[in-house]
Amino acid sequence: MTVAATKTIKADICVIGAGSAGLSVAAGAARLGARTVLIEGDRMGGECLHTGCVPSKALIAAAARAQATREGAAFGISTPEPVDDFAAVHRHLHEVIAGIEPHDSAERFEGLGVIVLQAYARFLSADVVVAGNTTVRARRFVIATGSRPAIPPISGLAEALPLTNETVFGLAECPAHLAIIGGGPVGLEMAQAFRRLGADVTVLERFSILPREEPEAAEAARSALVREDVVLQERVVIEEVRRETVGRVRVAFRRDGALDSISASHILVAAGRSPNVEGLGLDVAGVTFGSDGIEVDARLRTSRRHIFAIGDVARGPRFTHAAAYQAGIVVRNALFALPARADYRALPRVTFVDPEVAVVGLTEAEARKNGSFVEVVMTPLATNDRARTERRVDGFSKLVLGRRGRVLGATIVAPHAGELIGLWSLVIGRGLRLSAVAGMIAPYPTYSELSKKVAGDWFASKLFSPRVRRLVQFVQRWLP
Repeated sequence: MTVAATKTIKADICVIGAGSAGLSVAAGAARLGARTVLIEGDRMGGECLHTGCVPSKALIAAAARAQATREGAAFGISTPEPVDDFAAVHRHLHEVIAGIEPHDSAERFEGLGVIVLQAYARFLSADVVVAGNTTVRARRFVIATGSRPAIPPISGLAEALPLTNETVFGLAECPAHLAIIGGGPVGLEMAQAFRRLGADVTVLERFSILPREEPEAAEAARSALVREDVVLQERVVIEEVRRETVGRVRVAFRRDGALDSISASHILVAAGRSPNVEGLGLDVAGVTFGSDGIEVDARLRTSRRHIFAIGDVARGPRFTHAAAYQAGIVVRNALFALPARADYRALPRVTFVDPEVAVVGLTEAEARKNGSFVEVVMTPLATNDRARTERRVDGFSKLVLGRRGRVLGATIVAPHAGELIGLWSLVIGRGLRLSAVAGMIAPYPTYSELSKKVAGDWFASKLFSPRVRRLVQFVQRWLP
């Protein structure tokens, strides 16, 4: 039953969705003095806080502690196999969420001057939204309703009640055998974490794992996972999922025409996302959208120019840090009428397996596809003394360079690679010269020296050449 609106609010900007993207816009707009309304029908903080980045990284952190215990013998620290208290791990995840919740709460945003409506929103026209019993008329709207897990159309999968990121962090017991559909970043992160916490894990991937990344990076992740006894089933087509008995599910799949199957206690789907566009009344508002999200231009405007869309609901990159970046673009456009445009050339991404895989810019294949001059420099992690001290030498840094050493892309496979990639994001985003990195003073011994080393290796290939040797010899003859 539809409840008639009894109150009307006029605003400069109305934000629909209180996840990372929407919260960033609402906070910025309110602080700048705009009359701001924020509408959220579910939980403040959205997917990232409750079922995404925060709990997943908290789980990975717990799993890393367990793995460190197993690997202590190489350092002269002998300990028994860790006994994981998964209920305590579960509490850890939710304590971390609870610690962050106040920052994303309605009370905090109301303190900033935002009017927070906790109800689902629906457009009545291009200029009017209704939420509960309140009508909002605004000069600008921002749709930031996020996305949800996509469930592939596999026979029997829906009936098997699979886990997704929305439910897996609610587990109070570790799965005996977790089957994961999807070998992308989320699937692999969860595979390694649950394996380290005691589960048997099988990953089923239709293509190859991490298909977007450099082949060397995918191979490094593959080796690390296999070394920890994660079973990778790549290039398979899942035929059927069938619940056998209470607590058991069978997954039948085909590889190269041959049929095979596994029996697992739980199945987790990590096979992409679907934008949350249903029920918004986008057709009434005249906003163009499809199964891949809302259509936006470089200024993140929809087909109705006063309505913006950002975050997972919009077509484009789906990362929390991309959403925060997009929020800044929208604030400049909506509040200052500046023609700010999104530029994703320096947008980094990280797969939080161990070692981490961090990327920014173009891969080698992408750069060569463009048909321009490409040069590649790779420096093994084994050349880094800090990595040696920690016995973490499996990895590398790879630069994809254009003419005159212009940085087109960078990939780092190493512990803390996500912390290291920011330097290369700055280099690409600001068009800095490679000499700026080669000439920086990095503290010793740190992983940050890896970036200085790979930049220096490119210069070394130019500097230590027969031509330069002849020049030095000539100069030496004339020096006093």
